[in-house]
Amino acid sequence: MQQPLALTVGEPAGIGPDIAIAAWLRRAEAQIPPFYLVGDADLIRRRAKTLNLDLAIAEVSPREATAAFARALPVVDIGVTSPAEPGRPDASSAPLAIAAIRRGVADVRSGLAAAVVTNPIAKSVLYDAGFKHPGHTEFLAELAAQGGRTPLPVMMLWSPTLAVVPVTIHLPLRDAIALLTTDLIVATSRILAADLIGRFGIARPRLAVAGLNPHAGEGGALGHEDRAIVAPAVAILRAEGIDARGPLPADTMFHAAARKTYDCAVCMYHDQALIPIKTLAFDDGVNVTLGLPFIRTSPDHGTAFDIAGSGRANPSSLIAALRLAARMAAARG
Repeated sequence: MQQPLALTVGEPAGIGPDIAIAAWLRRAEAQIPPFYLVGDADLIRRRAKTLNLDLAIAEVSPREATAAFARALPVVDIGVTSPAEPGRPDASSAPLAIAAIRRGVADVRSGLAAAVVTNPIAKSVLYDAGFKHPGHTEFLAELAAQGGRTPLPVMMLWSPTLAVVPVTIHLPLRDAIALLTTDLIVATSRILAADLIGRFGIARPRLAVAGLNPHAGEGGALGHEDRAIVAPAVAILRAEGIDARGPLPADTMFHAAARKTYDCAVCMYHDQALIPIKTLAFDDGVNVTLGLPFIRTSPDHGTAFDIAGSGRANPSSLIAALRLAARMAAARG
């Protein structure tokens, strides 16, 4: 039997607790694999009460989670509490959110969980508490470090409709352009191709590499970066046997006919990748971190403080993240 998934609670004042509860309640109809929630059991009890739900909760160890899953929401209480109320994040939120991520990763690395699925965090709250990473992706890379070496984390946004990878992630656009290099595009694409083979079961992945400038530079008339940086990266990838095409004009890459010609779009900066996938697959998009020695997925949305505790949060993206994590773990196993 495959190990359960470790689901972190995320920002305690956000919708993480809401959608975790909603996903468990839909476990049968949505065919959700067994998971346990890493966090504060009392917080979950309070949130269930706020949602007017008579929720069965089982405080368990990871080894007991699968057996408990059919009858109760398994919660691994990590002894870090947060009194934060729905929609009202405060200083108490950060320690629980961070500790839950650390524990979830530790459980996966020790073999207690098949993968870690992370609920949304509020970076502004974490920054106020001294969090030094731009986001989840970079923090996970630090937790994955071995022998003083930190892996290059690659953020993929996946859905049945479209998969995208931004080469530069959480940076101001000016900095992203300055930091874009041929080597970074190649390194990102190598990791992407390897994980599409090893974790998604795609024998020969097809990568569509976007240009940086409008019309992929228009032959140099609209910028030199596509000829000087992006095109050499594509040439290197093709020489290595990776099926990569580009640089391609980004404005014609995401219509239905174009999407059929590739398995993943490699984009040069954050919004170039995230705008199309959040337009096409807002409810079922999944954030996947590639290049790590463990599997990590996450819903492709934020904390939604405005609807936390209201019962209106849609668990579809979390359900997709749980199902994709189990699929990836099975492929790897």
